[in-house]
Order: sequence, then structure tokens, then C-alpha cells
Amino acid sequence: MRSSRHGMRQGTDMTDQEKTDRRGADRFPIEREVRYKILSRKSLDETGTGKTINMSSNGVLFTTDRHLLPGKRLEVSISWPAQLNSRIALKLVARGRVVRSEEDRAAIEIHQYEFRTQASQSTAVAP
Repeated sequence: MRSSRHGMRQGTDMTDQEKTDRRGADRFPIEREVRYKILSRKSLDETGTGKTINMSSNGVLFTTDRHLLPGKRLEVSISWPAQLNSRIALKLVARGRVVRSEEDRAAIEIHQYEFRTQASQSTAVAP
């Protein structure tokens, strides 16, 4: 049997996971703190927190403290494990759309991102 362009052998059945898994990039299991903000002109800023479950260059799956509707535009801020010059904390700030969600988790497709320096705990203003 020859392989198809998707790497599946002709004549074999695809599992349900393979049928629904249309990701364009490998996902890496990583758990980091997430803060998110729903980007909407119509409502007040809605924010929340969670933790990443896995990430790729195209998207992020993370836990949420509320249900996020597919199609919503979000900005997520993720604490990054590497430091700038081995001493300055970084965060990944990404914008994208919710592509799927459950009650306590959501996946976004990243449309744009940048790394920013993160305020240290000693310089952060208390709420």
C-alpha cells in the first residue's frame, strides 16, 4: 500500500481523533499561567485566568474560569519559561479567535503574537 499525502495508508480506517485533528503544527504539553481578555467593542472588558494545557505556533489550549464562545476574539498573556538575558521575566501576548471550547477550557487560533517583558512581583502594583 502507498501512503497518501496526509501520511495515512490507503485502505486503512482513520480513528475519530485523526478525523477531527486538523492542526497545522505540533502541539507541546506545557503548563503556564494565562490571563485572557475578551476583545469586544460592545461590552466591558471581560477578563479571566487559567493555565495552558498545550501550545503550538498556531494555537493554545487552556483552562478557563468561564465558558468562552467560539468565534470570540481574545488576547491571552502567558508567562514564558525563558528569561531575557537570564534575568528578565517574559510573557507571550497573543491575539486570536476561540475555535473550540468546553465549559472549563478553550482553544484559540493565534493570529498575531509578541513577547513582552513582564513586571516583576516587587514592582507590580497591588490590586
